[in-house]
Amino acid sequence: MSNSRVVAVSRDAEHRFTKINQDAIRLLTGLGVEGDAHLGVTVQHLSRIAQDPAQPNLRQVHLIHDELFTELRAAGYEIAPGDLGENVTTHGVDLLGLPTGTRLHLGPDAVVEITGLRNPCRQIDRFRGGLLKHVVGRDEAGRTVRRSGVMGVVLADGDVRPGDLVGVHLPAAPHRPLERV
Repeated sequence: MSNSRVVAVSRDAEHRFTKINQDAIRLLTGLGVEGDAHLGVTVQHLSRIAQDPAQPNLRQVHLIHDELFTELRAAGYEIAPGDLGENVTTHGVDLLGLPTGTRLHLGPDAVVEITGLRNPCRQIDRFRGGLLKHVVGRDEAGRTVRRSGVMGVVLADGDVRPGDLVGVHLPAAPHRPLERV
């Protein structure tokens, strides 16, 4: 995974679907992305706040693999980093294949622990009609397959920039597959 890297970093202080690309973002331990609407110890997604505002924020950082955008372009969708609301766009990392608890070292200092899969909602179809069916589907056994990235919590502060390397550190076995968070 030596060519695993950060392609783009994004944030938005407002609760909008798309995030704005930045030259750098700062990750804050236990909180998320400085200046982002989802920063906090407790859940910050509006639908989750409505359910239970005291839930821990397991969705501090949203990561998507750049390879998904290539697949979506082949299906006729022009999607760029930040468009799907992610904070970090990676290349060369099989994010969806990682087990729960994997630690991603982003750049020289930041560490994010993967908590689970992003569960995209219908907002994605408001962004681009028909897109939801390309990022959520079913496997041959009829199980739901979510492909719109992973969520994580910040374990170590650090600045993250496009071009930074991504180090992948798997948790001890047995590995638990990612579930939606």
